[in-house]
Amino acid sequence: MYLSPRHSEIIQMAKDNGRVLVDELATHFNVTPQTIRKDLNDLCDQRLLSRIHGGALFPSGIENMEYEARRKIAADEKEAIGRAAARLIPDNASLFINIGTTTESVSKALLDHAGLMVITNNINVANRMRIYPSIEVVIAGGVVRGSDGGVVGEAAVDFIRQFKVDYAVIGASAIDHDGALLDFDFREVKVAQAIIANARHVILVSDQTKFERTAPVRIGHLSQVNTFITDRCDIPSVRKICQEAEVQLIETSLSWMGR
Repeated sequence: MYLSPRHSEIIQMAKDNGRVLVDELATHFNVTPQTIRKDLNDLCDQRLLSRIHGGALFPSGIENMEYEARRKIAADEKEAIGRAAARLIPDNASLFINIGTTTESVSKALLDHAGLMVITNNINVANRMRIYPSIEVVIAGGVVRGSDGGVVGEAAVDFIRQFKVDYAVIGASAIDHDGALLDFDFREVKVAQAIIANARHVILVSDQTKFERTAPVRIGHLSQVNTFITDRCDIPSVRKICQEAEVQLIETSLSWMGR
């Protein structure tokens, strides 16, 4: 398959950063946004990228993106989601925080809380929170994934099942329009399912790019969570599920409008 030098560079940028944006590409290549939109449409037609509003994602239907690339995707949106989740969790609460770059944003926003007991299978979360004396951190045992510091496997599942906590903060690699919560690693999914089953209030945190992605392993369903925090949800079927299942939907990008 022949790719022009500009197309090849766009693909590499998307691979390195997880996504590319029309305006940034237009500036980078010194061309019009219309030219970039045509480039992205051509690359998406060849299934080399997946179109999103304002840009495109590097596709990841079977394999997850590298951790650093995922961390860069929607970084500002994840920070806002993290702050919104932290506002729901009071001092002196017990909670699970699982694997994911958005759940890590929640852990960052919780650092000003007192009296928390945090149980996690995320080494990055444990390392960030352990130095705060007002927060007790308990980390699961199991197999550590070198790619992102996630602790997975049966040992982690058994560990999680020893607890019944006030809150769980979970993420997902993809959210299907039918409400299915999806991931890539079946070992991680088993831990996430144990977390959902052993929390009184489950908070799903995910930015809107997860509506554009796919993954092969089912975690559960949106109707199983109590609160869903995202930057924006424009998927009617997902909004309907939240309404019918009485899932509180919080959209951080709409907060400035008083919604």
